Amino acid sequence: MCTTVLTYDDGSGQAEDEDISLTNLSTFQSKLPPGILSQGLPQVKEVAPAVTSLERELIVKEEPKKVRELSDAEKMMIVHSEDFQQFMDRAGRVMERALSENVDIYTDYTGALDDNDINEDKSSTRLSLTRVFYDEHWSKNRLVTSLDWSQQFPELTVASYNISDAPHEPDGVVLVWNTKFKKNSPEYVFHCQSRVLSATFARFHPNLILGSTYSGQIVLWDNRAQKKTPIQRTPLSNTAHTHPVYCIQVVGTQNAHNLISISTDGRLCCWSLDMLTQPVERLDLTAKQSKSVSVSAFAFLHDDVNKFVFGSQEGAAYSACRHTKKAGVVESYESHIAPITAIDTHCAVGNTDFSHLFLTSSIDWTIKLWNIKESKPIHSFENNNDYVSSVAWSPVHPAVFAAIDVTGRLDLWNLNNNTESPTASTVLDNSPLLKSLMWSQNGTHLSVGDEYGKISVFQVGEQMTQPRHDDWSKLSNTLQELKSNQTDEMDKSINYSSGSVSSVFSRSSSILMK
Repeated sequence: MCTTVLTYDDGSGQAEDEDISLTNLSTFQSKLPPGILSQGLPQVKEVAPAVTSLERELIVKEEPKKVRELSDAEKMMIVHSEDFQQFMDRAGRVMERALSENVDIYTDYTGALDDNDINEDKSSTRLSLTRVFYDEHWSKNRLVTSLDWSQQFPELTVASYNISDAPHEPDGVVLVWNTKFKKNSPEYVFHCQSRVLSATFARFHPNLILGSTYSGQIVLWDNRAQKKTPIQRTPLSNTAHTHPVYCIQVVGTQNAHNLISISTDGRLCCWSLDMLTQPVERLDLTAKQSKSVSVSAFAFLHDDVNKFVFGSQEGAAYSACRHTKKAGVVESYESHIAPITAIDTHCAVGNTDFSHLFLTSSIDWTIKLWNIKESKPIHSFENNNDYVSSVAWSPVHPAVFAAIDVTGRLDLWNLNNNTESPTASTVLDNSPLLKSLMWSQNGTHLSVGDEYGKISVFQVGEQMTQPRHDDWSKLSNTLQELKSNQTDEMDKSINYSSGSVSSVFSRSSSILMK
C-alpha cells in the first residue's frame, strides 16, 4: 500500500505565494498557451512506507514459489529410489494394519454367559482355533515344511514352504506372519531358487532369518534389505553341505552363538553368522561300522551347546557330543521300525530338571518317550492311526506335549492326567496332511502347517499352559510308574501285534466259513 505525499519547500514567505498561486491557478492556466504547464507547481509522488528487515523477510516468504514440473525420467528415478521404496513399504504396512483391525464392541467384562455358553462343553476350550494364515499367491498348494516364533517379537512367526506346481515361481518361499494384527497378507516375503526345508529366526539378530535348502545351501535373509532373495549363501562344496538339510538351530548366548546344521549324509556344520563362506567347525556323524547316518531331525538339550540328540531315516535315534575327545555319536536308541519324523527335548524349567527327556515321532504311527541315559524307551504312545509327522514339548508345562499326524489331527497330551490317550484332540477341516508344529514362546498358542499352505494357530487352555506347583512332582511319579511298567508295556506291544495278525486270520476264516 502506497501513500500519496505532497512535497514542497517550507521557506518563509513561500506559503503565502503558494496560496496566491493556488487561488489564481485557474485564471493563470487559462492565460498560458496550450501544452505549456506552469513552473513551480506542487508535484505529486508515490513514496513506499518504511519497512523493517523482519517485515521484508515475511513478505519474501509469502511470495509463492514456482514449482517446476518433474520429467518422467525424474519421477521414475524417485519412485525406484531406495528411500522411497522403504517409505512406501513402511507406510503401506502401517495402513494395512490399521484398516484390518476390528474390535468387538460387545465384549462383556462382567463374565456373564448366555444359555449356550452355560451348556457348552468346556473340554473344547483346551484347543480353540484363533487364526489361519494363507496367501493365495505365495503359499497356495505349498507344503509348510517348518515353523518358528521370534523371541524378540513374540507376535511374529516364520514359515517355510515347499515347491509349487505354478510355473515361473521360485521353488522355495519363506513368509513372516504377524499374529498381532488381523490382516491377511504376510509381513515379509522371501524366496530362493531351491526348496526351503527349514527356516528359523536368528535368535540374537531380530532382522535376520535363516533357511536350509534341498540343495544343501544355508541361506540368510535380512528384512532391512529391499530384496526378497538371500543376501548370503553358503558354498556348495565338499567343505560344507552337498545333501539336503532338514534341520538347523541357533545355539549359544548373545556374545557367543553359532548356527548348527546337519544334512542327510550325517555332516554337521557349525557356522558364524558373520561369515557363511565356510563352516568354523565340521563333524561327520557315523553309527555302527562307521556308516554315515541319514539325519532327519535333531535337537540340543536345554541350555546345552554340546550335547544333542538326532533321529534318522533308518528309524534309530542317537545322542552325540560336539566338543569331547571322542566327538560324535555316544549312544543309540532303537525302537522305531520306520523313519523318525521329529525329535524334541524337554525344555520347561522348574524345581526338577527333566532336560534328560526327549520325544520322537515316526512313520510307524507311534510316539516314544526316552531318557537320554537309557537305551530303551520309557513309554510308547500308540494312539494314532497313521504317520505321526511331528511332536513338540510345551515350553512352560513339564508334562504337556503336542503331536500331529497326516490325517489332520492335532493331539495335546498331559502325562500327569493320562498316558494312554490325549487330553485334548481336534481334526482340521478337510483333514489335511499336517507337517510342521511349533509352540509359541509363552506356551499359550500352537501353530500347525498343512499340505495346502495354510497355517492354523490354536489357543491352548489355561489348565494346559499354567502349571501348578505340584506338576513337577507328579511328573516324577508318572515317570517312575512308566519305568516300572516298561517291561510289561513292551510285552503288551508284542502280544498286541501278534494278536492283531491272529484276529485278521480268524476273521478271514470266519468270512470264508460263511
